[in-house]
Amino acid sequence: MSNSKLVNYTKLSPNHSGKRTHSIDRITPHCVVGQCSVETLGNIFVNTACEASCNYGIGYDGRVLLCVDEGNRSWCSSSNANDQRAVTIECASDTVAPYTMNSKVYNKLVDLCVDICKRNGKTKLLWFGNEDKTLNYSPKSGEMVLTVHRWFANKSCPGDWLYNRLGNLADEVTAQLGSKTSNKENEEMIKYGEHNTAILAFKKLLITLYNMGIIKTKVDNSDGFGEGTLKAVKEAQRAGNITANGVVDEKTVNVIYHLINDCNWAKDKKIANAKKALG
Repeated sequence: MSNSKLVNYTKLSPNHSGKRTHSIDRITPHCVVGQCSVETLGNIFVNTACEASCNYGIGYDGRVLLCVDEGNRSWCSSSNANDQRAVTIECASDTVAPYTMNSKVYNKLVDLCVDICKRNGKTKLLWFGNEDKTLNYSPKSGEMVLTVHRWFANKSCPGDWLYNRLGNLADEVTAQLGSKTSNKENEEMIKYGEHNTAILAFKKLLITLYNMGIIKTKVDNSDGFGEGTLKAVKEAQRAGNITANGVVDEKTVNVIYHLINDCNWAKDKKIANAKKALG
């Protein structure tokens, strides 16, 4: 079983149970409760006295730590049953509720989840938002399921900031995985002059960008790809610093998701700072 090539720093922890007894079909993201670097995370988990570890850690700058080989069971979620089948990821966060993660951390979490799914033969990441349903669900061969630490212990982990975004995380990862063949089909469908439901779904993302003030071109809520949609796509591509050719490919869709996530993070941070200023 391979480890992610997204890893920037390796410091292996002795705190693990050896080889997994269950195939990987879950991902469990955690909040560190601290804006830690990967070096700091590695130093925390190398200590046998802490009796904890994770498979991967994401530092405040978006760098990735390998702490426990993906093929081994980490000690992360207060549940042997979960950790035997879950890839666990500790993410740098604020030290107070809702334990906000910055955009570099969140975007790298998306990338890491995509990578984990690909290497484990999964084409879809699921979030049910319900403990009983999730823990009693038997994933199909191409499915990966999100779980959270708070279901196994009296903890708020991964914090409400990330917990409330796990549906978006699952959707974004699944969109990037896209079963490749279906992504290709969608890319061929979402083009100038066409009318179909794939275009309608894509235009909802453009409408979100407009409502956030990221682009100035407003598109209608129809299933057609005309001049206005073409203009909006090029504007979104420029905002994401990629070639503004109006072609809706995987890179363009990923850039739009990142723009939306970055805007949401900045908005949440502004609200949190305002609340802090008010005491």
